Amino acid sequence: MARVAVTGPRRWLGYAALVLVFSTVCGLLSWWQFARNEEAGERVRQVVENWDAAPARLGALLPAPDAVFDAADTWTPVTVVGEYDAEHQLLVRARPKDGRTGFEVLVPFVLVDGSGVLVIDRGWVPAGQTQAEVPDFVPAAPEGLVTVVVRLKTGEPNVPGRSAPAGQVATIELPLIAAAIGRDDVFTGAYGLLDSEQPAVATPELASRPEPDPGPHLSYAVQWILFAVFAAAALIWAIRNERIARTESAAARPRRQRIGESDSAEEDALLDAER
Repeated sequence: MARVAVTGPRRWLGYAALVLVFSTVCGLLSWWQFARNEEAGERVRQVVENWDAAPARLGALLPAPDAVFDAADTWTPVTVVGEYDAEHQLLVRARPKDGRTGFEVLVPFVLVDGSGVLVIDRGWVPAGQTQAEVPDFVPAAPEGLVTVVVRLKTGEPNVPGRSAPAGQVATIELPLIAAAIGRDDVFTGAYGLLDSEQPAVATPELASRPEPDPGPHLSYAVQWILFAVFAAAALIWAIRNERIARTESAAARPRRQRIGESDSAEEDALLDAER
């Protein structure tokens, strides 16, 4: 059975359906990039407004160990007084920094007012030269009563399938760390990134201020919109060109017929004259 070619309006309806599907996908991807741009803008706002703010009281942002931390307060500095529980120090494994692998050093900090235990990230140390599974050296936390300024940050989610040896954790999952410490008064809404200690001692490499860069999400969102517009414009251009070609072809056909009829009449006249 011979295949019937689809031509004319039916063919263009098929192309229009493809363009509609493509444009819908582009619209969804554009919306996703706009959403990511808003999230990035919020992160930039947090850095700009909170990083250099005056230290606040921990109780003003986390009134209880099980209190929910407001992500809008990320990077806000707080001052706490207490003692490090160096016996329960933990290392967060597989933490890259400036192209090097290493560990974050977590030490529980028992608040002197008895309100709970705040997990403090004292900084980053590189992996060992001979044994990459452990650092060669970890600066010890100061002993006794210490006044510490930290910047609050929400904990990390659980990552299925990731594990760590004894004395280490795969992520800064605060409920898991609380269980490892063996205390029920650990703050699980946020932990602190070390900014300063008094008395001052040697510390791991402290966290640096994040770059307030929203990233390329906005430009990507605009690009997806342009892709959809270009696809629709290409379809319209192709349909218009075909219609013009058909119109010109239809206009040329009667003209060729008239030329053929005139030539036949002239030939008949010449034959009559010869007779």
